This record gives sequence, C-alpha cells and structure tokens, in this order.
Amino acid sequence: MNPFSSGTRLRDMIRAIRACKTAAEERAVVRKECAAIRAAINENDQYYRHRNLAKLMFIQMLGYPTHFGQMECLKLIASAGFPEKRIGYLGLMLLLDERQEVLMLVTNSLKQDLNHSNQYIVGLALCALGNICSAEMARDLAPEVERLLQFRDPNIRKKAALCSIRIIKKVPDLAENFINPAASLLKEKHHGVLITGVQLCTDLCKVSSEALEYFRKKCTEGLVKTLSDMANSPYTPEYDIAGITDPFLHIRLLKLLRILGQGDADASDCMNDILAQVATKTESNKNAGIAILYECVETIMSIEDNGGLRVLAINILGRFLSNRDNNIRYVALNMFMKAMAVDAQAVQRHRATILECVKDSDASISKRALELLYLLVNENNVKPLTKELIEYLEVSDQEFKGDLTAKICSLVEKFFPEKIWYIDQMLKVLSKAGNFVKDEVWHALIVVISNASDLHGYTVRALYRAFQTSIEQETLVRVAVWCIGEYGDLLVNNVGMLNIEDPITVTESDAVDAIEVAIKHHTSDLTTKAMALIALLKLSSRFPSCSERIKGTIFQNKGNLVLELQQRSIEFNCILQRHQNIRSALVERMPVLDEATFSGRRAGSLSTDVSTATGAPCNLPNGIAKPAAAPIADLLDLSSDDAPAPSSSGGNFLQDLLGVDLSPASAPSGTSQPPKAGTDVLLDLLSIGTLPPAQSSSSSSDILSSSQDNKAPLANLNGVTSLSSLPANATSPASAASMMDLLDGFGPSPRKHEGNGQAYPSLVAYESSSLKMTLNFSKQPGNPQITLIQATFTNLSPNVYNDFLFQAAVPKFLQLHLDPASSNTLPASGNGFITQNMKVTNSQHGKKSLVMRIRIAYKMNNKDVLEERQINNFPRDF
Repeated sequence: MNPFSSGTRLRDMIRAIRACKTAAEERAVVRKECAAIRAAINENDQYYRHRNLAKLMFIQMLGYPTHFGQMECLKLIASAGFPEKRIGYLGLMLLLDERQEVLMLVTNSLKQDLNHSNQYIVGLALCALGNICSAEMARDLAPEVERLLQFRDPNIRKKAALCSIRIIKKVPDLAENFINPAASLLKEKHHGVLITGVQLCTDLCKVSSEALEYFRKKCTEGLVKTLSDMANSPYTPEYDIAGITDPFLHIRLLKLLRILGQGDADASDCMNDILAQVATKTESNKNAGIAILYECVETIMSIEDNGGLRVLAINILGRFLSNRDNNIRYVALNMFMKAMAVDAQAVQRHRATILECVKDSDASISKRALELLYLLVNENNVKPLTKELIEYLEVSDQEFKGDLTAKICSLVEKFFPEKIWYIDQMLKVLSKAGNFVKDEVWHALIVVISNASDLHGYTVRALYRAFQTSIEQETLVRVAVWCIGEYGDLLVNNVGMLNIEDPITVTESDAVDAIEVAIKHHTSDLTTKAMALIALLKLSSRFPSCSERIKGTIFQNKGNLVLELQQRSIEFNCILQRHQNIRSALVERMPVLDEATFSGRRAGSLSTDVSTATGAPCNLPNGIAKPAAAPIADLLDLSSDDAPAPSSSGGNFLQDLLGVDLSPASAPSGTSQPPKAGTDVLLDLLSIGTLPPAQSSSSSSDILSSSQDNKAPLANLNGVTSLSSLPANATSPASAASMMDLLDGFGPSPRKHEGNGQAYPSLVAYESSSLKMTLNFSKQPGNPQITLIQATFTNLSPNVYNDFLFQAAVPKFLQLHLDPASSNTLPASGNGFITQNMKVTNSQHGKKSLVMRIRIAYKMNNKDVLEERQINNFPRDF
C-alpha cells in the first residue's frame, strides 16, 4: 500500500516525520501527506475522514498550513456518531479561531448538539463554544448555555459555567441573563461546579455593576459561610492538597470577596471575621497555604478600612520576607508596595527586614526592596537608613551600584536636615561609588557648597582628604578640583575649622600637587582635566609663591593632542604672561549660585514628556526641531517635507561656574550656529563686550558630561568649543583686537553678521487675550531670497508660562532654520519677553510669498496649553 495514501495510520505518519534527518525531508513527507489528504477530500472519502483530520491536526501543530481541511471539521461535526464529532470538534478548536468566517456555518450544528440527548455530545459542544465563541455565536447560543446551567449532570453545569464566562466577555450586554443562574451555582456542593460558579460571578461583577450590587446583597453571607465551612472542614482526601482543603477554591472565593468588599462597608464588615480566621489558621509552611495567605492579605488590603486586620495582613507579609524561597519574598515585596498606599505606618515596622532584603544576593529582590525602602524614607528615619545604605554601597555588586547610588543621592537631596549632613553623605557616596554618580547630582552638590559660605573651609578640607584616598572616583575628583580652585586659600590657612573635624596641614604646594595629580592621572577625562586647568589658573592668583610652577604646568599642555586642553593652555598662558593687571579680577571666586533657579532648571531638563491628549509636541526646549513625522505633517497641513533642522538648546546652570563647554561647535552647512550661552564669560569679565540679547541662547549640551561620555576624548575633538569659537559679531572692532592679543594670535576668523541689512516694519503675527507674537524682519544685502526674522513673545496674562515651546513649519519651496529661544519661561503681565531667531530662504522669491504655520505650547498652572495659527500676511517682497 502507498505509505502516503489516505489509509496511512496517524502513527505511521508521525514515525515517518520523526525519521526525517533534515527540514527538507520533513517538508517532503508533509507535502506528500497533504497531497494524499487533498485527494481524499476531493473524493469525499468518508471512511478515512476522521483519520485525515487527525493527521491535519498534527501537521498544524508542526506549523504547516492546513486551511484546506477546515470544511472537513464541519462535516465531521455534522456526523451522527460521537467519535466523529469528537475529532470534528477537536479539529474545530485547533484549526480555526473566532475570526474565521467558516464559523458561521457551524452555529447551527452547535445549537443542535447543545440540545442533544447525549450528555457527552453536549459536553463536546460546550467545550468548543467556550474556546472559539465569537460575539455573533454568543448572541445566538446564549439561551442554550443559560439553560444548561441548570442541567442535571454536574460536569455539564461546570462546562456551561465556563462557556458563560466567554459569552459575557464577548457580549457584556448578556450579563444580566446569567446573574440568577450564576447565583444558584454558589450553593453547589460539587467543588468543580462551585469553583466555576465563583469564577462566573467574579467576571459578572467586572462587567456589570448591576450584578455586583446583586451579589453584594444576596450572596455575600453565603460566600462567607462557604469559605468558613472549607476553612474548618475535616480532612477530605478528594480535595486535600498539603493538608488544606481545595486551596484553589479558597483562592477563588477570596478573590470574589475582595471584589464584593471593595468600596462597600457593610459587605466588608460581614467578611472581617472569616478573613481573620483564614489569616490566623492557615499554615504558611507549604506553597498552598502561602497562596491562600497571599490572597487573604490582598483581600484585606482592598476592602474597607479595618486597622487590626491590616496590621495582621502586613505582619503576614513580614513573615513572607523571612522565607527562604526567593519567589515568596519577591511576592511579599510587591504586596508591601501596594500596602504603602494603605497603611505606611504598619509597613515601617518591617523596615529592618526590608533593608536586609536590599542586601540579598538575588538581583530582582534587592532592586525591588530598594524601591520599597525608598518609599519608606522620611525626615525622621533618613539618617539611619542612609547610613546603612552607604555602608552596603561599598560591598554591593557592580551591577547594583548604579541603582543604589541613584537612590541614595535622591534620598539625601530630598530629605537632608542640614547642609553639613548633606555634604558629608554626598562625599561618602562620591568616595565609594563616584563613577556611578550622575552629572546632575554633583552639579547640585556644587550649588549647595557655593551657598554654604560657613562650610567652605570644612568642605574643601573634607574633599582634600577624600581626594587622597579615592582618586579613582572621577566625580569626586571633579568636585574636589573645583573646590580647591575656588577655596584653596581656605584649605591652606585652615579657615572655618569646626569642632567635629581634625586639624590638617596643607601647604600651597600640596594644593597644587593635588591639581597636577588630577591632570596627569590616567583615569581623568577631558572634563576633569579642563576643570583642573581652570583651578590652576585660579590658584595662580591665590598662591603667588607657586605662580611659576603653575605657569609651567599650564604651558606643558600647549602641545596637547586634545584641542580643548591645548586651547585652554594657550589662553591661560597668555593671561599669566601678558595680563597680570586683570588676572586677580578675572579669577576671583564665583558668585553664590541660586539654588531655586538651579532646581527649577534641573526639573525642567528632566521632564521630557507632555500629555499627548492635547496634541502638544515633546516637552523640549525651544529650538528643537521636528519631534515626529505625524505631528509635523499635521502642523504643516501643507504637505511639506521641510522642517526645522535639529539644533541644541536648554541652558546649563553651571556652565559659567566651571567655564567648561564641551558642546558640539560644528553646524550643518548652510545654517548659522547660534552662539552658546556662557562662552562670553571671559569677555564679560574683561569688559570687552558681550553678545547682543537677541543672539544669546542657552546651550543644550551638558557641559559637565559624565566620565562615561568622555572616555574617548579624541572622538570629541570636533565637538569642543572654547573662547576662540565666539562669533566675531559678539564684540566691537576694538575689542576684537584685544581678543586677538589675549589669544596670542589665535583669534576668531571674522564672520559677517547675518542681521546687518535693511530693516522692515514689525508685524504682529499673532495676538490673543493671553499671548502676543511680534515679528521683526531684516534682509542680507545682495541676497533677497534670505529673510532674517526675530520673533518676540509677550505674556499678556497674570500667570507665568513655563516650558515655553515655539515651532514653525513652511511649504516645500521654503527652507526654515530655527535658532534656540532666549528662554523657556515667559514672565507674566508683560514683565519680560522671549525672543527667537529664524532664517527663511525662499527658493521662489518674487513668485511666491512667505507662508508659515506656527505652533506655540506652554504650561500655565501645570496645565498644557497649545495655540496654532497660519501666518499669511508677510510683506509681498519676502
């Protein structure tokens, strides 16, 4: 006989497939077998139909297409015999799903089988309906399923209940038809029927508020009695698991009670006693008991307030934390996170156990425990908890140090009682895990130090001590170098000694030694070395005796391969040699930085998302180009591909403080690079000149880039800016010559100021009751295609606008370059304004006029506001 004829037995086909050594051989066997099955289908072979369908199911499980056999399922289902129906329904559930249109043909057969006299055929139909029921089938067959909930055989009632669950999920409107039958199932003695009845009631409560109220009033007491009977029942071999009677039913009952008690005080009072009984009597030495206790705890936390029960529940979770099983401890930590919102005081009692979980060897448990501990910290316990965490920081795994460091720094910054404690804890973190500290953290530390004038001496001495023992920690070195540069004289003279510190003897030469070590150390990156050069320049004025030595150290970097360091060395060397008369004024101490301003800017830089409900773009500083294709296309409404080129913005508060600018200096061809805020520090101090207000902007690059970002300084050579990158138009002609002299001939190449040209009348492009936008125009001489536009925004309302963002889009024949805005905060009541420069190139000048669609987004009283408009009234010669 042909081994691939329709008469081949299923086991023979399976053996042939398993004997294949390659995928190609397997495909060949399957292909031949499918061909034989197709031939049998075409010949309407009834004798082997059930065998062919069984083969198709196996082939389907191997991943091969079997759609050609779907009609065979319907033919077998329509057969009179039970064996054929069984294969037919099994094939129906495996080969089809609810999205197949073929299912429309099986509805009538299902209806007939649901009314069949043979209960086994009824069971087959219920199983199939519960697996592949669609919304249309649910509406057609719901009456039959509802009737079968009262069937005499418990197995049919159980299957009917499971089928009802699928029906109400597909068609929630039918839920009211199943409320009374489901309530009657809660009185069943058969556990199989009872557990399905409880699940049906649970799903009914989720989809129907009417069902929820009905079960609360009619069934709560019955459910409590059922749970009580089970909790106190004697040993029953049929349902016993680990000494507990039917834990699965226990859990289902507790879940239903949780839904009924949530938000209802009467129902919660009714179940308080049984929940306390289950919580105290259930043994927790086996998984079955732990599962019941966990559901009991979750139910207690969800129902209405009962202080004693909640304390009992949290104590159970505390026992879970002492379990050896990692899974149980992780589940307990998750539950503690939920309990924090309900009873934080009770969770506080288990603080010590949670702290031990932070030190667990399992990474998932330690991270989850750290998140929980972070929520537990407050002003009262921040000191002991921080001490424990910092002690553990030294011995923690490298993979965990980053998360732990971030949490410690956040806690110290959030809850510090006094600045000296804040400085001490941050120095400990920097000493133990400085390489894991993020830039904004040590930026904030420098701001706090600059504001604590009475602690300057203490801080610089503490940093000097830490520097001697932890030079490998890059972040610590940066903060130490900055402080020594600013307060080196306090370090040498032991100014501001506190009672808690030991005297230390540091000479001027020792202080300079520390800076030189930072420059020459192999782990120091570009940012650290640049800060060290600035510190040496400042010490040259504070320590006259070491001036020549400092000059030599700075001169050594004149040939440095890193452009930033080479340029700084040349500039600083010129200051030391040619400008002695202004050096002391140039390197005097930085003014005190405003903590509130820094915190506000830091918070603004961290929030990068806004609600998409208003259609507002990403919450980025002004000047950032198109966020996504869809919003820009929607903004344009002009089928434009051209959008503002990406440009950087967003100020950095410490740029002036440290004088380090590592932001990219190169601009795309054809665009003008906006001058960076902070690059005119030297000009300002020397009174040579400053940038015009309209041209000043904030730099988006974080000038204090982390050590990870600066490990390859050669890769950043093209992205380094310094004083010589200032545009020539930032200074007057006289000051330009002074600048050339200062830089020893390395002055900037002259550039034409794009704004020097014919002036045009101003245009009020947009005005509402709360905002006014005015445009000022100018043209480049000899280039009429290019129009320079300065937009000025004025706030007419009494509320301050935060996160101000202006975007513009133009048609394809125009090219738009949008510079960063002067600020992202617009003062109220016209007390200030924001300016933003644009350059528009009209490729069809003289034929088509300018047209622009604008979008203005901002936050007013923490609410997102979005305003849009199209501007068509530009002057015609633009």
